[in-house]
Formats: sequence, C-alpha cells, structure tokens
Amino acid sequence: MPFQLPDLPFAKDALAPVMSAETLDYHWGKHHKAYVNKTNELIEADQNLSGASLLQVVRRSKESGNYKLFNNSAQLWNHSFFWQCLAPSKGQQPDGKLAKLIEDGFGSAQALIDKLQEEAVNHFASGWAWLVLDRGSLRVTSLHDADTPLVHEGMVPLFTLDVWEHAYYIDYRNERPRFASSVLSNIVNWDFVARNLDGQGFERANQQGAETPELTA
Repeated sequence: MPFQLPDLPFAKDALAPVMSAETLDYHWGKHHKAYVNKTNELIEADQNLSGASLLQVVRRSKESGNYKLFNNSAQLWNHSFFWQCLAPSKGQQPDGKLAKLIEDGFGSAQALIDKLQEEAVNHFASGWAWLVLDRGSLRVTSLHDADTPLVHEGMVPLFTLDVWEHAYYIDYRNERPRFASSVLSNIVNWDFVARNLDGQGFERANQQGAETPELTA
C-alpha cells in the first residue's frame, strides 16, 4: 500500500479555539494530503524506491538531488510529526527529564516558549521552528520550506511548529506572532515532546513503504 494520510491524534475540533476545525480541514485534509499524493506519484516513477520507508525516501531523495520528491516527502513527514506535537489544552507542562533539560538550557519552560516564539516569528518566509536534542542538550532552530531534521546531523526532533502561511491564515490571517503564541502557550503536547528524548522521534512519523505490483509479480 502506498503512503497514507495519517489520522489526526485528536478530533478536528479538539484544538479550538487555538486551531479551528476549518483550519484542519484545509491544512491536514488538503495540504498534507496533497504531499501524500504527490509523494506516491513520484515514487511510482522510481523503481529504486519501491518498498522504501518514508524516512528512506526523504533521505535518498535529498542525497540524489531529487528536490521535487524531497520537498513532498519531507513535508509528508514534517506534518505527520507536527500533528503529534499538539494536544487539546489541558494545562499540561513539561516535567521529569524534559523539565530538567529545559531548566538547564533555557532557565524555565516560559523562557523556552519565548525562544520558540522568537524563532517562529522571525523565520523569514515559509518553514518550521524546531526544538531538537543536540548531543544531549536542547536547541531551538528553524528550517526553511520543507527542510527537516531527518537530513541534518545533531538534530533529534522533539517538537516543531509549522510557520507556513497555510498553517494559520484561516484563523489568524497574517498574524503569525499571535498564532505562534496561541499554539505554544496552549496546545503543545509536552508528553510527546518528552517521549522523543529517546531519540525515536524520527520513527514516530515514519511509514513503511510498499513494493510496486510490477516488481513483486
């Protein structure tokens, strides 16, 4: 079976009013789905990728310079990871090992949120703000367009915020700062962020590939 549009880990209206069901209809149901469809279409034209996992497709397309496939497959993975970074607002906060790393690196959870907010707002044009684990320490950075930690050494993904305009225009129009502040202060899934300290965040948005019928017949 080709790559699929993964189910959302929450109901489409569960993040309101921070992120509306209408935004998810378009962002997940149309933009994310388009990356899935285009990735599958491009893989069908490359027999060398038959059976490759999503992680393998992203990395191999980057290495080979197939940027059309890289952009679509990386966006498929980025979005699949992003939805898991969000959760209905329940007032959860970082704790345990994650809280200690945040304190060591930033001083407090609010200071980390402020740093992520600054990174997201000041990132020029489209892309993603990231919290990554780099050799045992937390680091905030951003990547342009479809770029992803999957292809960068020293970037173990913990959390991301989509700052492409389609992520916020329905609910916030052009107000990226208000969008970033609302998400970071209310609907971060800190439990998911903490789980990714095990270094397996890459796999949590991965999908296994499928052999093309003509190669398995």
